[in-house]
Amino acid sequence: MNYTIEGAPLPVVICNLEGGETMLTEKGAMSWMSPNMKMETTTGGGIGKMFGRAFSGESMFINRYTAQGGTGLIAFASSFPGDIRAFEIAPGQEIVAQKSAFLASTAGVEMSVFFQKRIAGGLFGGEGFIMQRLSGNGTVFLEFDGHIKEYELAPGQQIVVDTGYLAAMTAGCSINIQTVPGVKNMLFGGEGIFNTVITGPGRVWLQSMPVAQLAGAISPFIPNKN
Repeated sequence: MNYTIEGAPLPVVICNLEGGETMLTEKGAMSWMSPNMKMETTTGGGIGKMFGRAFSGESMFINRYTAQGGTGLIAFASSFPGDIRAFEIAPGQEIVAQKSAFLASTAGVEMSVFFQKRIAGGLFGGEGFIMQRLSGNGTVFLEFDGHIKEYELAPGQQIVVDTGYLAAMTAGCSINIQTVPGVKNMLFGGEGIFNTVITGPGRVWLQSMPVAQLAGAISPFIPNKN
């Protein structure tokens, strides 16, 4: 399989497959394809994995597209202005990503739920609690919101991120949820109550326009029909 990513800020990834190659996709992700791409909707490994995908923000079923009778073409478009990034997954090179980041992958990539270690903090910390873990072998395409900024964290080095701005990180990083210090800061600072603290070693991808933040910003300007 080879691919190109085109069209930012509304990108699309166009994949060219050899005969017999398969792509796994989230429901509704396919944008266009050649006629010889065979689609099959599956549970992707049983009930456990179905519910795992649901917890991580994806649909319970996945679609498999296989090129039959020769080379095939299939394209997957982003659902929001931002970026599509390709990651090569292998043992020791797993990626942890935000909920709903998964767009498509080759057949050897597996998605599971990643739980933030401190459950109590995660329950109240929003996006830091449940994320997606991508493992196995192959290429995965993830969609992020807005502009992407990358940081390489040394062992023990930390970065503090407002909830929702963490797009992805390598599995060697750890995350924790901390409260904003001071009652006055919590109530009047406008930055919320919780922050996500990411600790290296590893690489971090941050996004400039989380869809939830955008929705909150424009909601006061949407007329109420009731």
